[in-house]
Amino acid sequence: QVHVAESGGGLVQPGGSLRLSCAAFGFDMDSYGVAWFRQAPGKEREGVSAISGDDGRTYYEDSVKGRFTISRDNAKNMVLLQMNSLQPEDTAVYYCAALYGGYVGPNWAQYEYDYWGQGTQVSVSS
Repeated sequence: QVHVAESGGGLVQPGGSLRLSCAAFGFDMDSYGVAWFRQAPGKEREGVSAISGDDGRTYYEDSVKGRFTISRDNAKNMVLLQMNSLQPEDTAVYYCAALYGGYVGPNWAQYEYDYWGQGTQVSVSS
């Protein structure tokens, strides 16, 4: 069955770190553009970061620039999101999404992605 699945969420104190993984099943993720989104309670879903499948270009939402890093682990058919200096406002369910064709550009958050995961909870609290 073709799908993506997130893992790595959890509870962390402010200033802490987590690494989220998005694994692909049934397809090669290195030919797909991949994005991370998040949705906090009572808020709309927002784009966090994306990585293009053709040139590896990365994009970040302003509030996570310098703290989050998106990368690929092609050997494991995964995309990773390293999150450092986490703050309570980062608390949300994080979703990964994959786009066939590979290319994602500056409007990556508005693309219609082909596959979505079920999400993983990230909670930042003291």
